[in-house]
Amino acid sequence: MKARISVLTICVDDLERALRFYRDGLGLATPGIIGQEFEHGAVAFFDLQPGLKLALWPRDSLAHDSGIARRGNASPDFTIGHNLRSEAEVQATMAQAEAAGATIVKPAQKTFWGGFAGYFQDLDGHLWEVVYNPAFLPED
Repeated sequence: MKARISVLTICVDDLERALRFYRDGLGLATPGIIGQEFEHGAVAFFDLQPGLKLALWPRDSLAHDSGIARRGNASPDFTIGHNLRSEAEVQATMAQAEAAGATIVKPAQKTFWGGFAGYFQDLDGHLWEVVYNPAFLPED
C-alpha cells in the first residue's frame, strides 16, 4: 500500500461551533459547511497544506456512516482517510487490508456524495476510510 494520507477527519459534537473555532479562532480557510442537503452529510473542509485537508464531521454522522455505535464522546472519534484514484484501487486496498488482518467495518460502496468508499479497522481498532473522491484526486 502506498500511503496517501489526504484527509484527517476530526469528529465534533457541534459542527457550527467547531467551524467557528477553526475558521474564526484559528484562521484556517474554508468554504464553510457543505453537504447539508444530505442526511449525515454536513462537513467542513480546511486546506492544511498541499494534498492534506482537515475535515470536521459530527460524531453521529461518522457513527452512522461507519456502522460503529457511539460510546459517549469517544467512539468513533476520527478516521484516517486514504484517498485513491479509482474504485478499483479502493477495492484492492480494502482486500489488502483484510488480508493483513484488518476488520472490514463497511465494505466499499458508492457514497451519497458521488464517491466510493469503505471502512476498516486496523489491529488496534483505528478507523480508516479508503476512498475514491473525484473532487480530491491524489497527485502521483
